[in-house]
Amino acid sequence: MAKKVPLQPKNFELETNTVWAFPNRGKWATHDAKYRGNWSPYIPRNVILRYSSEGDTVLDQFVGGGTTAVEAKLTGRSFIGVDINPAAVELTKNKLNFECDTSADISVRLGDARKLDILDGSIDLICTHPPYADIINYSDGIEGDLSLLSIKPFLMEMSKVAEECFRVLKKDKFCAILMGDTRKKGMVQPLAFETMRLFELAGFKLKEIIIKEQHNCKATGYWKTNSIKYNFLLLAHEYLFVFKKV
Repeated sequence: MAKKVPLQPKNFELETNTVWAFPNRGKWATHDAKYRGNWSPYIPRNVILRYSSEGDTVLDQFVGGGTTAVEAKLTGRSFIGVDINPAAVELTKNKLNFECDTSADISVRLGDARKLDILDGSIDLICTHPPYADIINYSDGIEGDLSLLSIKPFLMEMSKVAEECFRVLKKDKFCAILMGDTRKKGMVQPLAFETMRLFELAGFKLKEIIIKEQHNCKATGYWKTNSIKYNFLLLAHEYLFVFKKV
């Protein structure tokens, strides 16, 4: 008989410092690691519980594999999930197909993070993990898929995302976004801090910078050999920026 998956994490505690590490990424409810690049459910759970209240509306406009959506449902928040990829929308709807004790309005739909069909100042919390520039391609050519862009065009489009985040978020509420860096020709490209700056330019104030350790990315084989041969360190962290609309 298959082992029953728990609906909630066991012995969960909120993170209390600015370095987060989740060696066991979390396998409660319908969570899994099958969607490439999705984040550990511990991240949206921490963000949602710290920066929102039951009944609030949480937005994830890069809904992807549905991790944030599941956590919003489990914690009693209303949720709006948007993605430009129909496959992601369908996957998220399937992930939400479970019963729990909480009650909330859930909406998952096709849309563009640069131009949201959402009223001004109507969202209580934004909790999202956008794709990174040309690292994992999430579609085979969907127009508007930011994962297909190189760094400069990606950042141009992310500036529009930042402006939309500021528009739809309520005053004095929070926007959390996970972003990592990349490397080109041996040199680090600070994609995360470039993105952070775009959100500041859109009007946000920076509340927290959290370093999120990467796991399950041991330096073995090809990458370990090249790391030594070409004298570069493997990137093993991402940044979780928490902004406030003041």
